Amino acid sequence: MGIAAISSMLGLGWIATYLAKKWLLRPPGGQNEAEFLAKCIKCDRCRSVCPTSVIGVAHVEDGLAEARTPIMKFHDGYCTMCGKCTEVCPTGALQLFDERTVKIGLATITDTCIAWNADGCTVCFDACPYGAIYLDAHNRPVVDAQKCNGCGKCEKVCPALVLRSYVGGKTRGIEVRPRDGEV
Repeated sequence: MGIAAISSMLGLGWIATYLAKKWLLRPPGGQNEAEFLAKCIKCDRCRSVCPTSVIGVAHVEDGLAEARTPIMKFHDGYCTMCGKCTEVCPTGALQLFDERTVKIGLATITDTCIAWNADGCTVCFDACPYGAIYLDAHNRPVVDAQKCNGCGKCEKVCPALVLRSYVGGKTRGIEVRPRDGEV
């Protein structure tokens, strides 16, 4: 096999990595991904007006078309559903929404959850503004998918990375992830 063929294969692999589609958590009102990408001009107004700094930007690793578009970064903040991002969106990529029906994502308990590994933590349960987290018989958090709208407050306040810093990684005890069936 020649150098040109090997270079071509490596190049195609690199391109495939950057063109790979993955579902991103968008600000409220941007849940229709195709429509959102068609309208978003990457102006950054939504991010600059966000009072909790939860709106960040996607990187090239998230996809070429998605790079510099707004995404939710729950390690930095959470969504209060204030609607300011939709008010400043000049193209309608972020549309008006009903906070009871708009689902940004779904909070999911991870294997780093303190309550599931040791006991005693109810921080996410106490913080959830929608009552979407309840405690099971062993006082461990469980997410009610019907009530959760993916605001990310539970992820923002989760102390798992601080209290369990020896385990390493970036995964909190609860994270907002795409809902099943969304791509």
